Amino acid sequence: MARQNPHSKAMMEACANSPTGKLQQDVMILFTAQDHHYVTPKFYTETKPATGKVVPTWNYAAAQVYGKATIYYDSAANETSQYLQQQIHDLSQLCETSMMGHTGQEGKPGPWKVADAPERYIDIMKKNIIGIEVSIESIGGKFKMSQELGEGDRQGVIHGFNNLGSDVGTNLAGLVKERGEMKEAAKGQK
Repeated sequence: MARQNPHSKAMMEACANSPTGKLQQDVMILFTAQDHHYVTPKFYTETKPATGKVVPTWNYAAAQVYGKATIYYDSAANETSQYLQQQIHDLSQLCETSMMGHTGQEGKPGPWKVADAPERYIDIMKKNIIGIEVSIESIGGKFKMSQELGEGDRQGVIHGFNNLGSDVGTNLAGLVKERGEMKEAAKGQK
């Protein structure tokens, strides 16, 4: 994380106030799916006309990761330098190969490597970031994709999202359909 980020500053301050100079803090990290969207009550094709007892909501998918965070912020410490060096290397390689496709195979260029930059420059760059290592203790998640609705309202949501004419709408319509089918299958197994 950038050292200038207000979250970084708060974490470094907490570390400085710790008797050990290190911070192991309980944390929860929230990961949200790329696609999420407001759901208008107009999508509810059964309940709205029948009772009017509907309100807007939001469809989303999220994962919550709980654990203990260790903060690496002391740029003069060898432990921090080694941790940041490894993280920069690993993240760069992941992005170069997975995102950019720079594998060096089948005519594709090879990946950029941290060693391609001057070592002194990387050392200066490392002073501008802090490292955060999370030891995961538990993971939870939730899909809120209109699966709690009855079939008619769920179909209305699918239709409404499809009619948005956007990739997000199309993706969410597919997720609402999938989660609804899973709910119905689970009910059939009981």
